[in-house]
Amino acid sequence: MVEGLDALNRRWSAVPDRVRAEVVAAMEATAENVVRDMRNIAPKGETGNLVRSISWTWGEAPAGSITIGKSSAGRSYGAMTLTIYAGGGAAFYARFQEFGTKEMPANPFFYPIWRIWRRRVRSRIAAAVRRAIAAAA
Repeated sequence: MVEGLDALNRRWSAVPDRVRAEVVAAMEATAENVVRDMRNIAPKGETGNLVRSISWTWGEAPAGSITIGKSSAGRSYGAMTLTIYAGGGAAFYARFQEFGTKEMPANPFFYPIWRIWRRRVRSRIAAAVRRAIAAAA
């Protein structure tokens, strides 16, 4: 019989739940930061619809919005997909602002911020996983 095996098994079985909780918290906090920065540089316009349309959600973005892609916490946590988006509805013109048109130059607010944050997002998720595993040990 190995001493402490029961305690080790209890701690090891808690790792997935702790990892999930830490990763969710890290993803949500980081998404809030990315959205804040996007809103800060987005063209304000007369109505403010574009700025208000910039947000994040778990799962799919609203129809008609542009997205940066999806950030997922890995294969084993496939249901944890966070999407940052802009546009749709009254702010249908988000992609025109981001990429420009024949008559209007681009006013990018979405992808430049994502490029700034991309490495930090990955780092924060990895740090959350390490914290959760260390706390369970």
